Amino acid sequence: MSIVNEVKNTIDEKEKLIESVNQKIWEFAELAFQETKSMNLYLDLFKKEGFEVKTNLANIPTAFQASYGNGYPIIAILGEFDALPGLSQKSGIDEKSELVSGGSGHGCGHNSLGAASFGAVLAIKEYMSKNNLSGTVRFLGCPAEESGYAKTFLSRDGILDDVDAAFTWHSSDMNRAWSVGSLANLSVGFSFYGKTSHAAAAPHLGRSALDSAEIMSVGVNYLREHIIPDARVHYAYEDVGGSAPNVVQSTARVHYYIRAPKNYQVQEIFERVKDIAKGAALICGTETSYEIYAGVSDFIPNRTLTTLLHESMVEVGAPEFSEEDFKLANKFYNTLNQGDKNTVLNQLTTIYGHEKAKEIIEKSLHTEIEPLVFSNTHLSGSTDVGDISYVVPTAQMTISTIALGTPHHTWQMTAQGNTSIALKGVKTAAASMALATIKLLNDNDLIEKSKEDLKLDTNGEYICPIPSDLKPKLDQYGE
Repeated sequence: MSIVNEVKNTIDEKEKLIESVNQKIWEFAELAFQETKSMNLYLDLFKKEGFEVKTNLANIPTAFQASYGNGYPIIAILGEFDALPGLSQKSGIDEKSELVSGGSGHGCGHNSLGAASFGAVLAIKEYMSKNNLSGTVRFLGCPAEESGYAKTFLSRDGILDDVDAAFTWHSSDMNRAWSVGSLANLSVGFSFYGKTSHAAAAPHLGRSALDSAEIMSVGVNYLREHIIPDARVHYAYEDVGGSAPNVVQSTARVHYYIRAPKNYQVQEIFERVKDIAKGAALICGTETSYEIYAGVSDFIPNRTLTTLLHESMVEVGAPEFSEEDFKLANKFYNTLNQGDKNTVLNQLTTIYGHEKAKEIIEKSLHTEIEPLVFSNTHLSGSTDVGDISYVVPTAQMTISTIALGTPHHTWQMTAQGNTSIALKGVKTAAASMALATIKLLNDNDLIEKSKEDLKLDTNGEYICPIPSDLKPKLDQYGE
């Protein structure tokens, strides 16, 4: 029997278990660093399957690993499981309808991400056991991808120092190996400190921290014209100094994201943003300070591993959807605005041409494997997988689990996260990662080639975007 058929058979045998994990994590919908139920579910299952587990990685309570096998090479499969606030949604319902009022939801598909990675390592373990294959497969439980960036801390603190290669994936509306980069990102809060006073009787005695924050925002908005076009700087106020108009505000705080294609570009822009904050404080006679919350590096797709993963995807094949799946997907496709529909049509047209793109759109689900094309371009978002990719050769892919054009971080994404569409994508993702890992375990030359690629891409250097003494914000969503 071929390796791909062995893998598929194992995943078919474990389908109910994988489906149960996908469903339960979707129901838990736990926020960053609060994923206790999700972690415990995985730990219990891995122990029953004979894996050795370690917890509290990098002093993060919900970060863990589960390993099977022994010795070289060590291949990590990354698993995420955090949800997003405010995205609770009933399953399979094609209109906004909260499951829990004001609750959280898996609006980025991390319930499926972890479930497929779980399925992959079970299939790898089964193959290793039956074929006496040496090496180690490791599920790396990665919390807080959405806001806490746990993988950056795991990378900084050496958790992956013994790992030889890593694979991961993400729920999406397309089946493709991830062959482009992502934006590096720094999350930083700027605080201003002034002096209260009666805003009418003695405004001259006050020093407005809020004025400083607003002047900073103006300055940063002017800065946008003079930074590279691919950079992004955006912000939100965390403290406006109170709600009384007749009191000069003595405190203010604004939270910035600074993004650019490379870490060093983020740092260059950060220095300019800091100068703007100092200037804003000087103008108003206030004081200022900043606090780095978190940061992520840009993602580097490893050419050797990405090619291997793409070949495995082709061998496994795209998810095989039913007529009921197509009908459900069409309902969700029709919830999109025309802009979203145009975007996905343009993407498909660029890849397949007009006629084929229209044919795919009519199905409302992607049923092809995109050709592999490496590019120096990058996605507009950020991911802490980027830091993993600087310390370990890394490849990732996206698999169709949602209707074409479905935006991430939306109720539509949550609603589709535990449907039959998602489960079929989960099984495909699990099989593709398992097949790629088994091939890698059988070929040390590929591992060494992937490490050579990493050295060429990074010059053998990883400069973590966060300070060495920074601790993760475990309580960012409160109790």
